[in-house]
Amino acid sequence: MTHDSRRFLRPEEISRIARLEVRARQIVEGFLSGLHRSPYYGQSVEFLQHREYVPGDDIRRVDWKVWSKTDRYYVKLYQEDTNLRTTLLVDASESMQFGSGPMTKYEYGCTLAAALTYLLLRQQDAVGLVTFDQDIRARVPARSKQNHLYAILAALDAQQPAQKTDLYGVLRQVAEEQAQRGMIVIVSDLFVDRDGLFRGLRLLRHRGHDVLIFHIMDDEELDFTYTGTTKFEGMEETGELVCDPRAFRDGYLAAVRSFLEELRVRCARNVIDFQTIRTSEHLDAVLAHYLNHRHGMRRSGRV
Repeated sequence: MTHDSRRFLRPEEISRIARLEVRARQIVEGFLSGLHRSPYYGQSVEFLQHREYVPGDDIRRVDWKVWSKTDRYYVKLYQEDTNLRTTLLVDASESMQFGSGPMTKYEYGCTLAAALTYLLLRQQDAVGLVTFDQDIRARVPARSKQNHLYAILAALDAQQPAQKTDLYGVLRQVAEEQAQRGMIVIVSDLFVDRDGLFRGLRLLRHRGHDVLIFHIMDDEELDFTYTGTTKFEGMEETGELVCDPRAFRDGYLAAVRSFLEELRVRCARNVIDFQTIRTSEHLDAVLAHYLNHRHGMRRSGRV
């Protein structure tokens, strides 16, 4: 079977979002050339500042021109350019198969992941991918070459959502394996145990990662407009239910509001960027709003 790995990357959408920049809110480690600043001083092309010489400093870093004018020893400090290292975690569990519109949640999430990959690679940033359900299903190591895009798209296209979700186990494994700080982007409907979810998220934050969550929800999951006797087939082994949805619509919507509020509050408490996205929303508008919001937070000094 041949996978059409380019079907998640629509040229008309990419052309509108190509000018956007994805930048980390915090300084991240790395040694490749890119748009982001490294916390490490070294022999680099951009001068940062002088510091007075102290015993033990490398004598080769002494600025002799300054010494000739001041008769005091100063060393040069430089600031390296470094790349952002991003790992995309895309939920491939059975619940992501649901969709009442043109795309399922999984297809929408893959489109979003493809767009982010495109943007990051344009900036010479390294991007990797993990797809998961109750276990990690596929990995694509982080690379910064332009042709790396198609390896990620092929991995996304190869998945067929079918299992339950264990996000805590996945996040714990990623936290243990990602020794280098970077950005972790989670694309999921978050139909998981919330306490386990936030234990895993705290592990990532404790290790210095910048964590973003794109919470993907279908319109019907948020609005519940069903009428008449309806058979609901549960995903991830949750059974079936035949009922008149009008009888419990108010209770259902109240439960959804509580669910979303809990996610928002607990993410804010753990300094995690969180956004709920409807599968009917235009991708370019979603990214523009979200990235502008992050840029505004970064400039205001709130993060």
